[in-house]
Amino acid sequence: MSEKPWDGRFSEKTHRIVETFTASIDVDKRLYSYDIEGSIAHLKTLEKAKIISEDEAATLIQGLAVIKREIDHDRFEFADSLEDIHMHIEARLLQEVGKVAQKLHTARSRNDQVVLDVRMYLRDHVGQLLTHLQELKKVLVALAKDTIDVVMPGYTHLQPAQPVLFSHHIMSYYEMFKRDGERMTDCLKRINVMPLGCAALAGTTYPIDRHFTAELLGFPEVSANSMDSVADRDFIIEFLATAGICMVHFSRLSEELILWSSSEFGFVEIPDAFATGSSIMPQKKNPDVPELVRGKAGSVFGDLISMLTLMKSLPMAYNRDMQEDKLPLFRTVDTLTACVEVYTAMLPRLIIKENVMQAAATRGFLNATDMADYLVVQGMPFRKAHACVGKTVGFALEKGRELHELTLAELQTFSALVKEDIFEFLSIEQVINRRRSFGGTATDNVAAAIETAEQDLWPED
Repeated sequence: MSEKPWDGRFSEKTHRIVETFTASIDVDKRLYSYDIEGSIAHLKTLEKAKIISEDEAATLIQGLAVIKREIDHDRFEFADSLEDIHMHIEARLLQEVGKVAQKLHTARSRNDQVVLDVRMYLRDHVGQLLTHLQELKKVLVALAKDTIDVVMPGYTHLQPAQPVLFSHHIMSYYEMFKRDGERMTDCLKRINVMPLGCAALAGTTYPIDRHFTAELLGFPEVSANSMDSVADRDFIIEFLATAGICMVHFSRLSEELILWSSSEFGFVEIPDAFATGSSIMPQKKNPDVPELVRGKAGSVFGDLISMLTLMKSLPMAYNRDMQEDKLPLFRTVDTLTACVEVYTAMLPRLIIKENVMQAAATRGFLNATDMADYLVVQGMPFRKAHACVGKTVGFALEKGRELHELTLAELQTFSALVKEDIFEFLSIEQVINRRRSFGGTATDNVAAAIETAEQDLWPED
């Protein structure tokens, strides 16, 4: 075997600078186990088609097993001159078993080989991410269940709006991460397609059974067009988009934890094991984990833009630009996995300051809408009731009191429809539990949502 697989065409050796510039081994060596697994399946396919003998297949498979053990145990030497993981394995196989190794690449190209490796890698890691997301959802549901009686202000425009159950707020993130899991599961359908056997772009002249290869590798579907197969990176883009949406949810949750743990809010406290201090200010306790997660969202968004930009102008079929697909993919997989794991560990230890939340929920006229609803029940049109309560709020602001702290006589100066039962109507418990519309914050609703989530997450129970 010559130093390079294409040496026969060239009259001079590749320049050392070009070898360094074009090498991807530092990035794609993490694909080695998938490359070897794919090669073993390819050999079995070649044997089935009688392109190689049974003995040749066995020798080559045994040699690949030796190489995998060497890489597993850090006994494998990597060099830029061999560019990528495929060429490293093939060159080492030649050393291990001799010239029969030159038959390994029959009926395939690095073009279909690399996309197979990436699909297998991403299939496995999406499966792992789905497991991690499932654990995160369990943590959110457990937190919601444990805090079912905790009331907090709900916000719009970051201004106090109406009281809600803290559990209801937490379950909103359960819904977000549930959708992330659904998107990832759907994305897996497009990832789990077998491209091997499409060769460089046009297919192969050898009588291989691609469906047999797919069966060996656990792919339910075989790619239908050889050009699309080697040129397709949609499945990476789709995963990165899905990961980006998931990171939006992590970033939003992080932002709230950062706000809530500030002295101005004081709703929660980040556990010491997930916070850091200041090198100069002894009193500081910084929410570094949520801040870093919020910051890491930007790198995932950038990886998505990198892939979209990489692919947007490429003619069919394979182009060397596609070598750059792996770094953003690997980086996003690592980032998202780390964020899911750290939140799954941190949230069960979050310290909830329920008294502070409760007190905040009784300030800021959060029951104003309910007073308007009260007047509507008494027969007043809603727009008129809205204006009436607005004037009442203005009066209460002047007095430095909340609506429920005004006297009955004071309230009746704005409408004779107000009766003694207004005070029970405006109580925080009533305000919460009247919101019984499906998906609302009433305690029974939230408890039912938690129960439904538990049935989804622990179906065997």
